[in-house]
Amino acid sequence: MGIYLREGTECNNYSPLIYAKDCTDIAVTGKGVLEGNGAAWWHWKKLQQRAAEDLAYAEWNGREPEKRRYGTEEDALRPSFIQFINCRDVLLEDFTVKDGPQWTLNPVYCENVTIRGVSVFTEGPNTDGLNPDSCRNVLVEKCTFSTGDDCIAINSGLNEDGWRVNRPCENIEIRGCHMTGGHGGVVIGSAISGGVRNIYMHDCQISGTMQGIRLKSMRGRGGFVHDVRIENMEINDVSDQAIQINMFYEYSTVMPKSREPSDFNGIHISNVRGGGAAVGIEIKGLPEHKLKNISLENIKLKADEAFICSNVESMELKQVSAEGRCKSAFHI
Repeated sequence: MGIYLREGTECNNYSPLIYAKDCTDIAVTGKGVLEGNGAAWWHWKKLQQRAAEDLAYAEWNGREPEKRRYGTEEDALRPSFIQFINCRDVLLEDFTVKDGPQWTLNPVYCENVTIRGVSVFTEGPNTDGLNPDSCRNVLVEKCTFSTGDDCIAINSGLNEDGWRVNRPCENIEIRGCHMTGGHGGVVIGSAISGGVRNIYMHDCQISGTMQGIRLKSMRGRGGFVHDVRIENMEINDVSDQAIQINMFYEYSTVMPKSREPSDFNGIHISNVRGGGAAVGIEIKGLPEHKLKNISLENIKLKADEAFICSNVESMELKQVSAEGRCKSAFHI
């Protein structure tokens, strides 16, 4: 056992299946398949609540990472498949990953990371495809994700622990990727307590997920999401929202102790096409901390419900068409 990150919080727990810490010039490459035997772990999801709450409130209760000791079947906190912590010059290329215990690719506090031509296929609970957490200078290109949770989710620590570490996830580019199955296609949040900035996602295809483009947070996360540009995306046949910016994320395993809001500013989404969603566009800020500086341009979506919007201070719309098959239509 050692210090690992478990869903944005530092602790002692089971080691990830592939792990490195404080390393430089490391790589996992080749045409092989990494099989994680995830089904042996997935039922722990139903057993984890007590330990998950204990860990999530550790920083609030003043317990430092060295004293957050888990790693038992009773705690049932599943590790990531591949987790590199505080590493530089990392390459993940050309291999396939199947069915890990929980999050699949999870670089943490890393700098200069390239993930190219990797395929992730996993079906279990919380089995995200890629979770860069508090990383800097990350390129993700030509990857394929079919997952049990978010395909790609950008994070920066959870609640008070993220504030303590205070390392933003920044300078991230995602391009030419394919996402299907699971929850969100390309996602920021909800663990953004250390901040997220300078994100560029483009030329990706998303289908068969719950959400397409999703930015999510909730009261108690704090942190920020600034300067995000998303363009040239195709989103089809998602069960919920094609585009969602939501400050009322409702599915957190553990509810925060504080009510500190996150700050979203400078979100620009353009050149998005698609159909088959329940909701075309949903944008929901907090009454006490409204969303601002959001722009949508050249969007053409078909959905059951076209547009849902509340608690937004400033938003610019240009050539946005969200046609609702059942309830509404929105053109501007």
